[in-house]
Amino acid sequence: MAEIKKEFLTQIEKERNCIHEPVEASYTVFEKNGKKYFQIDTYGSSSRQHKHKISQSIQFDEETALFLIRTISK
Repeated sequence: MAEIKKEFLTQIEKERNCIHEPVEASYTVFEKNGKKYFQIDTYGSSSRQHKHKISQSIQFDEETALFLIRTISK
């Protein structure tokens, strides 16, 4: 699991970009210690042995989620 904070995000330019295979995912919005969080859980590819086991969890606080929305909207 990882919490991604705006102040630790760095933009880089890559020579090669690719679109990854779509996977099942779920999200939740929750509050902890008075702060809102958005969490995405991914469940791995269809070829994975344990298909319904969480592969990755990524959390964003409200400030970072809003930063991502503004960035992709530009």
